[in-house]
Amino acid sequence: MSSNVIYRKMVTEDVPAVYEIELATFSTPWTLDSFYYEVHENQYAHYVLAIDDDNNIIGFCGMWMVIDAAQITNVAVIEAARGRGIGEGLMREAIRIAKDHSMEVMSLEVRVTNTVAQNLYRKLDFQDGGIRKGYYTDNGEDALVMWVNL
Repeated sequence: MSSNVIYRKMVTEDVPAVYEIELATFSTPWTLDSFYYEVHENQYAHYVLAIDDDNNIIGFCGMWMVIDAAQITNVAVIEAARGRGIGEGLMREAIRIAKDHSMEVMSLEVRVTNTVAQNLYRKLDFQDGGIRKGYYTDNGEDALVMWVNL
């Protein structure tokens, strides 16, 4: 696997590869149609891709930007690329884009057991905001709401 990564916006042709990462990452994945909807219909959606120097999509981060708030919808990195800072790079790029669009705050939900992700978000100055009880439909796990002022 290559060592250089660039970040760019998702386009229609990227959806099948993004969907494959979604399927491999999440126990309750979004549908393929939902990603096409995000690209074509959802005026609030913006997806950032991590691309290696072989032009492979190795991760993605989705967010919705509404009025002055950005909500992270999903972040995923292929298993072979985890631990290389790709998730951090995706989040930093999402934060940059949100700031460029005059967003004032960014928030997300993360499983209460996902301490690796929580540690990354705290590194990026996210704060704990509360608990959403039974948020995850696959097992009823609670979500920790986290936010950061931009």
